[in-house]
Amino acid sequence: MKIGILETGLLNEKLQDQYEPYPVMFATLLDRAEKDLSYQSYSVIRGEMPDSVKDCDGWLITGSRHAVYENLPWMLDLQDFIRGIDAARVPLVGICFGHQIVAQALGGEVVESDKGWGIGVQSYQIDVVQPWMPRAAKEVRIYAFHQDQVVRLPPQAQVYLSSAFCPYAGLSYGDSIITMQAHPEFEEEYEVTLLELYGGNIVPEAEAEAALDWMRSTGQKADTQMLAEWIAEFFQRSGQT
Repeated sequence: MKIGILETGLLNEKLQDQYEPYPVMFATLLDRAEKDLSYQSYSVIRGEMPDSVKDCDGWLITGSRHAVYENLPWMLDLQDFIRGIDAARVPLVGICFGHQIVAQALGGEVVESDKGWGIGVQSYQIDVVQPWMPRAAKEVRIYAFHQDQVVRLPPQAQVYLSSAFCPYAGLSYGDSIITMQAHPEFEEEYEVTLLELYGGNIVPEAEAEAALDWMRSTGQKADTQMLAEWIAEFFQRSGQT
């Protein structure tokens, strides 16, 4: 099964020699599930769009430093593409920015939240157990790095993950689209690097330090393997319908 990874964000220039780009992070994540998946990357942020929603068997939209409400030309093209994916019922996964732009494309609303930043390890309640969740659990931990949030759901969206800070943390749209606000592709080292890089400038220093202190003191990590299995299983199940 070929997954088209739509790159909507680029690494900070200071990190490009240290970390792989986001499409590679996602391929590495999904390969942990040991499913028969292959990947093709399209740098949407640089204007590279697929010719057709059928060019790949499934699609994944990455995170981005951009906000969906900037409505840049490439974002508007991507929203048209998302609506085409939805109409064709091709499997789609949206992560962080991807979560938000899918919601906006399908009739929801995204704003800069007045709650502040969701960073570090975040725990989300599993509100609806989905058929692509091979391991049943009551909650899941995911690395997060966002301030924007979905605040109005599209008509067909169902919440499957939530928290007090982020009520619409995971959304499903029928059986062909799933999205999540946090970052299953992040490793602990990358999350820490982001907090150290942006703490005191983009992210308030006190918030960044609190997130770092909590991660160090508790030793809690994201459920990365489980998340890899979830997403890979979703692609395989949805691709067979």
